[in-house]
Amino acid sequence: MNSTVGLRERKKAETRQAVHEATLRLAVEHGLDNVTVEAIADAANISRRTFSNYFDSKEEALLYGDEQRLGELVERVRDQPPALTAWQALRVAFESLYDETGEPDPEWMLRARLVKQHPSLLSRQLAGRVRLENELSQVVAGREQAGGVSPEVITAAFLTALRIATLRWVTDHKTRTLRELTDEVLDQVAQPFG
Repeated sequence: MNSTVGLRERKKAETRQAVHEATLRLAVEHGLDNVTVEAIADAANISRRTFSNYFDSKEEALLYGDEQRLGELVERVRDQPPALTAWQALRVAFESLYDETGEPDPEWMLRARLVKQHPSLLSRQLAGRVRLENELSQVVAGREQAGGVSPEVITAAFLTALRIATLRWVTDHKTRTLRELTDEVLDQVAQPFG
């Protein structure tokens, strides 16, 4: 039974990833506004109904990779030693995730550029970030907070720093790594949270 459940979950994950990749490829080739859910389903070799079983919209499908990465960040924060402050736990979790995955792949930069160009993607991404903020706030709520700053403020500041670093990286034309830019912005924001 376990192997059947494992196989089923793996196939679902593969389908979800294939839809995500097809969406990104078509959005880059034709522009997001010119891509339909039907075209994505065809490119991923699935039906329109199957697409709807996995994603509510093409925007959600396109941002799937970001959602996965941010979900992994939540888990890594949860796994940090209790002695770390909220800010330290967020920072160490981010660094461990970055050390494991390295510089984002070219698809990540393409998604970031598409988000900058399309308000529908930006609004969808912001909605996802609000969910992430809530999850992270809950995960760090029991940790020591520097200066009595609330978990919501700490996680909002942390995620804002990540967003600013990403925007700089996208427009920086790769003269500095995302890690360098992120460390710089996180250091600036960390003053009251350290």
